[in-house]
Amino acid sequence: MKPDFEFERAAHARGFERVAGVDEVGRGPLAGPVTAAAVVLDPDRIPEGLNDLKKLTKPARERLYEELLQVADVSVAHASVEEIEELNILRASHLAMLRALEGLKTPADYALIDGNMIPRDLTLPAETVIKGDARSQSISAASIAAKICRDCVMLSLAQQHPGYGWETNMGYGSKKHMEALQKIGVTPHHRRLFKPVHNMLYQDK
Repeated sequence: MKPDFEFERAAHARGFERVAGVDEVGRGPLAGPVTAAAVVLDPDRIPEGLNDLKKLTKPARERLYEELLQVADVSVAHASVEEIEELNILRASHLAMLRALEGLKTPADYALIDGNMIPRDLTLPAETVIKGDARSQSISAASIAAKICRDCVMLSLAQQHPGYGWETNMGYGSKKHMEALQKIGVTPHHRRLFKPVHNMLYQDK
């Protein structure tokens, strides 16, 4: 099953004109921001090959992202490690979603939100779509944009903090990352309330 445009068409049929797909990446890593994207597709210029993020190769994601920048309204936003720790990861991911929607060149009037929860401060009409990046082309586009942009952030952070393998694990708790935490310690970009990092900080106290 590949994502289609049926959720968007249904919203258009109800009178909504600018339907944004919204998705986030980076809820699970031990380091780095959580990133969300909002994408409004042009029904006549939808890139070929949009799909569930897990089914796309890195070159395919990069090609689709470049094409989306040419034919769609794409906005990407982050919530910082500090905001994750202040709000919790769910609320921070919702904050990133709201920021992404606010960053669209022309405001959306309807949102398709990946998952099962609408951000509490969202003021425009919306619906949730479970496994949305496999069902809605707009959400698939948003997941690709969020993934590409968060990966770029982690590549930059990897250059500033070598040894953790962020250029390949993107902040997730890989073996190399966990070993580096033990040997090098915790950076300002680590999520201190996430259990492995928290345990590392307080195991000797």
